[in-house]
Amino acid sequence: MPGCPPGMMAEPMVGIAKNRFCVLGRAGMDLYPDPPGTRIEDATSFVAALGGSSGNIAAGLARMGCEVSLLTRVSDDAVGRYTIAECNRYGIETGYVVLERSEARNTLALSETRTEDTQTVIYRNNAADFALTETDVAAVDWSSFGALVFTGTSLAMAPSRDATLAAIHAAKAAGVTVLFDVDYRAYSWASLDEASQICSKAAKLCDIVIGNDDEFGVLAGGYDKGRAYADALVDGRNAIAVYKMGAEGSVTIAPDESFQTGIFPVEAIKPTGAGDAFMAGFCSGLALHFGLRDCVLRGSAAAAIVVSRVGCAPAMPTQTELTDFIAPETTTS
Repeated sequence: MPGCPPGMMAEPMVGIAKNRFCVLGRAGMDLYPDPPGTRIEDATSFVAALGGSSGNIAAGLARMGCEVSLLTRVSDDAVGRYTIAECNRYGIETGYVVLERSEARNTLALSETRTEDTQTVIYRNNAADFALTETDVAAVDWSSFGALVFTGTSLAMAPSRDATLAAIHAAKAAGVTVLFDVDYRAYSWASLDEASQICSKAAKLCDIVIGNDDEFGVLAGGYDKGRAYADALVDGRNAIAVYKMGAEGSVTIAPDESFQTGIFPVEAIKPTGAGDAFMAGFCSGLALHFGLRDCVLRGSAAAAIVVSRVGCAPAMPTQTELTDFIAPETTTS
């Protein structure tokens, strides 16, 4: 692949070079108290936006010039229709978004634009995206995609859990690169032990696994075992792990190399959206044939941009904004 550093294993990237992504999982509505800085309980007005981890990643990919489709279920109501309309506005293809006609409802999140004592309230009871089925997955033309992206949220409950595992197998069979953002949310799971077992099972099937130190600790069954788990996940496999460490940057582990990168210092106005932005920036870099280190840096830059702006999906940078941001900047070590 053009731009790949010496020693980088190209095979996990072959599919992603098509620059056509299928993002599976949670999409819904975010509400932000307005003006920025307002606490939820003090708000008299809110700004609405596309939300949900998969919705945000898809929006980021679309804004960065990638072709992207969303695979999920949304409630057959005004909020579900809002979610589809927002996806279309970003240029996200919604042909694989299924209307859930039960009493299940879309995710709704209220999130503050504040850096201190930030509150986020997420309504996920009987969430529509958890109703995704293996039949929905079987309807996907996997040969048309280069990459499948999903987060741990989709594994937290059936039938979405089985549908996600089916999607991994179908994508791999079609030569599609599979990327997993662990994105552990304790409130979605019955127990930490269940999350550890299911997410670890999925991670071992994927080409690229991205998570922070806490999340790799979940995969390993103990926080102090997380880094060793990331190393073992790559050992003997043509796979990549990105082990994020917050302000300390990240360690990327590939079959023939590992390296540490820093973060881009910015004046943050909120802590949310960084993980979704990292995934979008990282994936778009792979699709554009950047080397692995540059892809990680683009992910870090996208995360820095998003925490300095209001919202998550609306805050995602374009490819031009990302390039312009990186050019004069240096990361912290």
